[in-house]
Amino acid sequence: MENTLCIIKPDAVKNGHIEDINKKIEASGIEIIKSKRLTLQKDTAEEFYAEHSERPFFSELVDFMTSGDCVIQILQGDDVIARYRELMGATNPNEAVDGTLRKLFASSLGENAVHGSDSKQSAEREIAIMKNLF
Repeated sequence: MENTLCIIKPDAVKNGHIEDINKKIEASGIEIIKSKRLTLQKDTAEEFYAEHSERPFFSELVDFMTSGDCVIQILQGDDVIARYRELMGATNPNEAVDGTLRKLFASSLGENAVHGSDSKQSAEREIAIMKNLF
């Protein structure tokens, strides 16, 4: 069993997609073991996205992620990191496979509905950053 971090981003929350996203997650056999709806604080978002701090889109990303409620979740299952990333689909919803979360619920590359850890190391780091929010 492994864990990964899932964030249902402010665009998907604002558009009322929480329940539909979680139904797709659970239907894929992935267990949601912790979940909390909240608005991220700026310092938490900056720490979370620190690897992008030198990129031109960093401020816009932090502003977006703190613009409204999101849902922070810890998912669990066998090979859950890879399985959840496949369920999410490509970052750009126009390139995502039909039936994936981003194809179904994202509106753009910048507002792409969900986040998922991309490796075991990222999952550990991201869960550690968010664990005090639960």
